[in-house]
Amino acid sequence: MSRHLKRIKQFQRAMVEQGMGAALLFYSRDIFYYAGIAQPAFLAIFPDDYRLFVRSGYPYAIQTAGIEASHITEERRLDFIYQEYFSYLWNKTLGIELDLLPAKQYLEYHALFQGFEIVDASPLILAQRAVKSDYEVEQIRRACRIVQAGQKTVQENLRPGISELELSAMIENSHRLAGHEGGIFLRHPDLPLGMGPISSGSNLRDFTGIVYSISGIGLSPALPIGPSNRIIDEGDQVVVDIPSMVNGYHADQSRTYIAGKARPRVRGMYADLREISDYVIDSIRPGMGCDQVYDLAMEKAAEMRVQDQFLRFTGDSRCRLIGHGVGIEVNEPPVLIANNRAIIPDNCVLAIEMHMLDKQAGVVKIEDTVLISSAGNEILTKASRNLIETAVASY
Repeated sequence: MSRHLKRIKQFQRAMVEQGMGAALLFYSRDIFYYAGIAQPAFLAIFPDDYRLFVRSGYPYAIQTAGIEASHITEERRLDFIYQEYFSYLWNKTLGIELDLLPAKQYLEYHALFQGFEIVDASPLILAQRAVKSDYEVEQIRRACRIVQAGQKTVQENLRPGISELELSAMIENSHRLAGHEGGIFLRHPDLPLGMGPISSGSNLRDFTGIVYSISGIGLSPALPIGPSNRIIDEGDQVVVDIPSMVNGYHADQSRTYIAGKARPRVRGMYADLREISDYVIDSIRPGMGCDQVYDLAMEKAAEMRVQDQFLRFTGDSRCRLIGHGVGIEVNEPPVLIANNRAIIPDNCVLAIEMHMLDKQAGVVKIEDTVLISSAGNEILTKASRNLIETAVASY
């Protein structure tokens, strides 16, 4: 039995337990997870059957899908799909990814599926996806090797006088040549990203709010995230947070570099941050609540008397998130945020991210992709976790 069919059968069991009579999925990442393709399609799942309706690219889908061709149909008309496969169902509870469905499309579904109760299938999908198989962990490992190539590029090219944009382009190029597929997927309808954040110096203090982290300010207010045209000065901190993707699976890593030599206060602040990060990674166990992990980090920062700098943004605000799941989306459940009592499952992959901000020393950040397992946690991002200083040459 293929891994995709195993996933479908697992979802069928969960669907029945939740009282659903059927599910109709449309989101490319979910269809990729269950069927192995990412073409525009609908995936209908019933308690004892399933069918993939390919809306475009049918010949390619037949060649590459992870499910049997006998369960694949070329069809784009949802009214036909309803009439042939849904109209006869006696259990009229229909699961759809409601967190992603636009209101206009929801109204169209509601009019077509008359008499059905439409419920949210996303919690079942995301809970299943949170537990990673050996195959999935291996793809994430491969993605982690790509961000390691990016670190080498930073070490070879970071110098005073280079712009954030130039450095970002070099990193992205090294990722692509190492096998990065070129996209980053988030379960968010209004955040198109082809790269990740990079920021330096005074820009590190600017929190634009596009993502709940150190983000960079971008090239214009039209997309205020990522590299700007700012020229990096000697002694500047540079935070690089550019994910990668291999076979649909992501790696998420942040590292702090110095264009030259770090000031003693920066070294001390980074050492404190690294100690908190190490403590949290060593302490996480399957079965813990997400809020417990957040509390562990805050308690450790208070014990070390650095709570004023830990997770601080400019002004009075503080980040309340220290991590999130990683998989076929770069940011997926479980989310390690204050007051989230969701449980961390066994064989879950998390990005553990945290930063510190000090008015005099500036900003430092570290983030790692970590396998959380009852057999022991493993940091999958193998790039050096030290504060990395680059030699200053004469230019």
